[in-house]
Amino acid sequence: MSAAEPEPCDLLLTGGTVVTVDDQRTVHQTGHVAIIGDRVAGVGEGPGTERWRAAEVVDCRGKAVLPGLVDGHNHLYQALARGLGEGMSIVPWLCEFMWPYSIAITGPEAVAGARLGAVEALRAGITTVIDNHYAPSDLETTLAVADVIEEAGLRGAVARGMLGERTEIADRRGQPIELFRYSSEDEFAITREAMQHRPPSSKVSVWPAALNLCYVEQKLVRQTVELAREYGTRWHTHCCESKTDPVSYLETHGARPVEWLAKEGLLDERATLAHAIWLDEAEIEQVAAAGAGVSHNPASNGYLASGTAQITSMRRQHVPVALGTDGPSCGHRQDLFEAMKLSVFGQRTATLDPTALRAEDALEMATREGARYAGIDAGVLSEGKLADVIVTALDRPHVRPVHRAVAALVYSARGSDVELTIVGGEIVYRAGQCVRVDEAAAADEAERHAARLLERSGTGGLLTPWAR
Repeated sequence: MSAAEPEPCDLLLTGGTVVTVDDQRTVHQTGHVAIIGDRVAGVGEGPGTERWRAAEVVDCRGKAVLPGLVDGHNHLYQALARGLGEGMSIVPWLCEFMWPYSIAITGPEAVAGARLGAVEALRAGITTVIDNHYAPSDLETTLAVADVIEEAGLRGAVARGMLGERTEIADRRGQPIELFRYSSEDEFAITREAMQHRPPSSKVSVWPAALNLCYVEQKLVRQTVELAREYGTRWHTHCCESKTDPVSYLETHGARPVEWLAKEGLLDERATLAHAIWLDEAEIEQVAAAGAGVSHNPASNGYLASGTAQITSMRRQHVPVALGTDGPSCGHRQDLFEAMKLSVFGQRTATLDPTALRAEDALEMATREGARYAGIDAGVLSEGKLADVIVTALDRPHVRPVHRAVAALVYSARGSDVELTIVGGEIVYRAGQCVRVDEAAAADEAERHAARLLERSGTGGLLTPWAR
């Protein structure tokens, strides 16, 4: 009897260490991944050439093949202000830096920042991004940002940040009146139209996003949840990033923020909560019971000295915890390898327990849990999943010797070690270049806008270290 003929496939990644991130945490030391169209067709040990006849074969010897990374919380428009805001906690950082920047930025400038951010994300192995965009948030700019993300080759969502009317808490914090550009009615009209242009079936959809659970109107939060339920999509918000957030909310509304959401029946499996640092145990239980997701942003939380979220407790209760970079002007680098490492170290430092979080946990948050949080059928290398896949070097001096691939990826690798980024079966980054975007032009455009924007926003003084 003759051997069976190999099956045709579009792309075969062969000879690499295949880190599947499946339920058994399977690692094929010398394995393969076959892709047909936008889906994974096969994964296994060995080169795979006896089973698959590929239109293109990529030799992955000395490299790791793993699911694409999911960035659960970003602000791509902030790319023009990278490296500023030194030595500030969250409220001064917002009031003296980010709010003036956000008020001054124009649509073309925001789009230029998003394009540069999309390039950086793909180079670092990010295949899905949840971009919380709120400046400027007119319809044209919101859709243009979504276009730029998709054109670069990413998938994900633009969570359109809504503020509505200025609240008592916002007034006490000194948030400038210029931030509150739209009434609540106008906010929802714009968001609804954006969602009609980019519904949940889009590669990059639009989500409704009450900008911050702790200082926008409760009515606006309620309408955000209702809009998400109407369209069958997720919704997004900042939640308890500052230690003062739950305190001021309790004083004003008589309940803690997540407690109020749960009591009102608004906390659901569509909720994606950015930060969630200052939740108490009861609130974590409420998040878990509702099936809501959390984006943990260790780099920005450390930069602003905001605190360390109780990720170990959340994961123990099966909360979908994703990792986020939180924007180029706060996380500074869209590097989820860095975020994985910081997450492990942050949990161990906070709990004084070296087993609080392990490398495997961090990798799951960056991949399969991120996909669960974002609502996409990806994050695991197994047959039928979306073919969002990255190839990362394991043969560089700072990674070798590789005794355990997952540990090498989490503790030693970095975003710049990514050599191939595949989204939906399409190679969108290879050989040091994004395939769909002129990287040099994107960077030059961002540079041209940046200096004028900082001068116009009045934040140029932050260029001097310790200006405060």
